[in-house]
Amino acid sequence: MTVQDVARRLPAIAGLRDLCRSIAMLDAILSPDRESRYYSFDAAWAEGEEMASMRNGSGDEYAIVFSAAGVYVRGFGHESRMSPYGHDGEPWPGVIDDVPDVFKPFVEEPAFTDEDGVPVVTACLWREATDDQWHHGTIDFPSNCADPDGTTGLFHLLVDRSPEAFRRFAEDYHEVSVDLEAVGELYALRPLDQELVSLLNVEVTLADLAQDISEIGYPQAH
Repeated sequence: MTVQDVARRLPAIAGLRDLCRSIAMLDAILSPDRESRYYSFDAAWAEGEEMASMRNGSGDEYAIVFSAAGVYVRGFGHESRMSPYGHDGEPWPGVIDDVPDVFKPFVEEPAFTDEDGVPVVTACLWREATDDQWHHGTIDFPSNCADPDGTTGLFHLLVDRSPEAFRRFAEDYHEVSVDLEAVGELYALRPLDQELVSLLNVEVTLADLAQDISEIGYPQAH
């Protein structure tokens, strides 16, 4: 898979935002320890901006910024052939060259660059609020490489949006049995209550999740 495949398979902006919130809420329930989570969502990342993120603890990560202008997606596969650190210390040609001006501040955002100001990126997509599709740069991918930009590992839960895909990830990573029906409920953004939480993790209460629910902006039952 490459960024081209991801662009064809990502949902539209609203659907992607909902999916990212659902995944972050699921991860919060399954992993009370924030340091061990893969996925997060910050509904107040900056004024007028929300951010979904993934970090796998081994150097792979993504950040998805939702703003009034649209959505900017940055992915980094640390072992990717297209890493800046294996290519003259600069992003691979084409990855960020065509990013529209409205998203350029995110290219240069200190949270997304290294100490030398180099964008930490191997895959980049964007979609302005009025666009009808996702866009990416014109890229000459390295040959004889099945996953040149790291997107297969980075974005698999965003392109395979089935509850089964999340369950496979969660059971492998968290090493627990995960209730598929409960995952489906969160994917549908069912307001969170104690019954639903307990289906996923009997050791976590709704009160334990108060900060996460607020941070993610996930709906809660009243």
